[in-house]
Amino acid sequence: MILVHTPSPKEVSAYLELFQAAMPEQAFVSLEQATPDEVRYLIAWGLPDGIIARLPRLQAMFALGAGVDKLLSRQDLPVNLPLYRLLDSGMANQMTEYIRYGVLGYQRNMDVYRRQQATGQWRMLAPQLPEDVRVGILGLGEIGSAVAKALARDGYPVSGWSRGPKHIHHVHSLHGEAGLEKLLETSDVIASVLPSTPQTQGLLNGARLSLMQPGSMLINAGRGDLLDQDALLALLNNGHIRCAQLDVFAEEPLPHGHPLWHHPSVTITPHVAAITLRQQAVEQIVGNLRKLAAGLQAEGRVERAQGY
Repeated sequence: MILVHTPSPKEVSAYLELFQAAMPEQAFVSLEQATPDEVRYLIAWGLPDGIIARLPRLQAMFALGAGVDKLLSRQDLPVNLPLYRLLDSGMANQMTEYIRYGVLGYQRNMDVYRRQQATGQWRMLAPQLPEDVRVGILGLGEIGSAVAKALARDGYPVSGWSRGPKHIHHVHSLHGEAGLEKLLETSDVIASVLPSTPQTQGLLNGARLSLMQPGSMLINAGRGDLLDQDALLALLNNGHIRCAQLDVFAEEPLPHGHPLWHHPSVTITPHVAAITLRQQAVEQIVGNLRKLAAGLQAEGRVERAQGY
């Protein structure tokens, strides 16, 4: 028996139908239908506290998302329970679109024109070409690498930063503290797709944000705890950072009345840069379930020490 759960009953119903069609030899059930001691696998997002402890024969858990920081912080997650995350499931293309939108807007001065519109100014700015805009990607995993490759194909000079060295065609790879500083100092647009880990929390603090090029742009589509929001606001207010496009925040939803909501240089989206697509997620998880049934190694197993 395989238990499927999300906070939305409607979504659970849709997932159950897709999983059952893709793997008819297995029984996929909701929380209400489950017999706890018969559940072997758990597929979930937004799981209530205490559920895992009620599943004595659980062999593995599959997350319906790429980020697993909230799952890893749970007190009821057994340390020896294999946890698998989604590697893409359609999210790489969405993330590429989201970051490409921000980079192109920066290149074409759309943020400046929005501010001019608000004050009734009619002033044309000098055009820029893609090769004039240096893009730095924070995070070169499955999704970050796809974003970096796509922007390089668009003609932007692309560099990327990761925990260790990477080798990606047409992408300049940097790593370590020195590499991070160089990326910040030499990019016109910084775009983060980093997960939340003990190593990334607070990574973009005031000191590091101050290393960014004067007049540069920040895009954060990874996790909100990466960024010091107060430091970003200060650098936006003094003009050091020209604009920001933010999809994730330290507290979500972003509290009503927070100064980021009304800042003229900030674009806010409600954690929609890359949303799990059901059919692709089902195909990936079913593929992993079949591998496990055949005694093979499944993809996307989380290394808990790394946080992803």
